Amino acid sequence: MPIVIPKELPAFDILTKEKIFVMPKARANAQDIRPIEIAIVNLMPTKIDTETQLMRLLGNSMLQINVTLVNMDSYISKNTPQSHMQKFYKVFDEIKDRYFDGMIITGAPVETMDFDKVAYWKELTEIMAWSDSHVTSTIHICWGAQAGLYYHYGIEKVALDSKLFGIYEVRAEDKYDSLLKGMNDKMFIPMSRHTSIDEDKLRNTPKLKVLASGKECGIAIVKSVDNKRFFLTGHSEYDRTTLKKEYLRDLEKGLDIQKPINYFEDDGLYNIDLSWRSTAHLLFNNWLNYYVYQVTPYVLFGGK
Repeated sequence: MPIVIPKELPAFDILTKEKIFVMPKARANAQDIRPIEIAIVNLMPTKIDTETQLMRLLGNSMLQINVTLVNMDSYISKNTPQSHMQKFYKVFDEIKDRYFDGMIITGAPVETMDFDKVAYWKELTEIMAWSDSHVTSTIHICWGAQAGLYYHYGIEKVALDSKLFGIYEVRAEDKYDSLLKGMNDKMFIPMSRHTSIDEDKLRNTPKLKVLASGKECGIAIVKSVDNKRFFLTGHSEYDRTTLKKEYLRDLEKGLDIQKPINYFEDDGLYNIDLSWRSTAHLLFNNWLNYYVYQVTPYVLFGGK
């Protein structure tokens, strides 16, 4: 089944060329199908890239999906044209009376800041509070995971000695959880962060369950025991060259940055091992199937 997005969105042509079934809204509106409604709260600076990455994963399921892109009203994006934001994005006030089957809150380049110092922190907490009653299940990614764990459970982030940067092996701690169905014993997840989470406190929080972790990267996948929230500390959605672009960007800025580990296949910068793609697709397919589609009401809450 297709993912339903505006034909003018840059992701439309990219995903069409990749043979991912995308459908313009006009065609979708002519069908008598109850699509799954997914909101993407996009906090990443490279918004167009992130839209495409997430839509690629959502579009590989058996479900028809409507995507609503959400940005912060309290912060103006500096890296994405305002014409794009105004045309394709909505702010929280425009969606707060709606109900969604699922929501994704992305990462953001603010991890070294205190949460309450982030310009849009208040607005984001309003969205996370609203999600309790208006969203069936939410995925939080990287800094979005740290923000969600702090807001909902009071779990602090912890500064790392050096940036966690590269592709990391993780293994299931609960191999029978539906989110991990079909996974190999070894899973690979891109990581790009300067901070971690208080793992001791997380493991001693009864409302949370660790699903996967790695020796080098620590806890990688967490869920709430009521299945309403999932926390991914890495970036499974990343494209083949995303870490390369981040590495070259930091080199250009003169930052002390090492090559991403387990990423380049040789000493050069061209041969990249895309070892995480199958894990990424299974994570999002399983979430959509077992924790969204199979539990969300046919008529969304409030009949909306």
